Amino acid sequence: MAADDDPRPRPELRLVAEARYPDWESVYDDNVTWVYRLIFGRVGNRADAEDLTSEVFLAAMRPLRLTASIAEVRAYLRATARTVLAAHWRATLGTEITTIEDVPATAFGPAAPSTAPQRVAALLGALPDNYRRVLELRFLQGCSVREAASTLGISVANAKVLQHRALRLAAQISEGALP
Repeated sequence: MAADDDPRPRPELRLVAEARYPDWESVYDDNVTWVYRLIFGRVGNRADAEDLTSEVFLAAMRPLRLTASIAEVRAYLRATARTVLAAHWRATLGTEITTIEDVPATAFGPAAPSTAPQRVAALLGALPDNYRRVLELRFLQGCSVREAASTLGISVANAKVLQHRALRLAAQISEGALP
């Protein structure tokens, strides 16, 4: 169904320069969807995205003041999301990934041919077979942890541990920390 065929009434959008949220529930309700989508787009799985979204709101609640404008609240939540993601990647991979803003491809002129497939293949080739296989199943074939565990003939808990260790080793290899 096309957006124009949607029978539901469309909300009227209006610009309110200094609008403020009346309470914390309104802050959460108005922002949880975009914060979750932003984080899900970076971590790629629902469980981590839900946990990290909760962390963003918990971290923002104490210093954030309700007297701030809606735009200021959103900017603060975005900065808090960046900090929470950086802590997550530091704990998970041993490295920080803090870039959130998307830069249009046209900003840098014509795109050069990507070497990502070759780099991924080389990185996967440097991993032990069980690590390589779990990463291929999870990220290249899009399997859930349960599906990957079933394919590998191991428990779900073991698949999670293998994935975690594989990602850490891959990060170390890509940073040149290991031969």
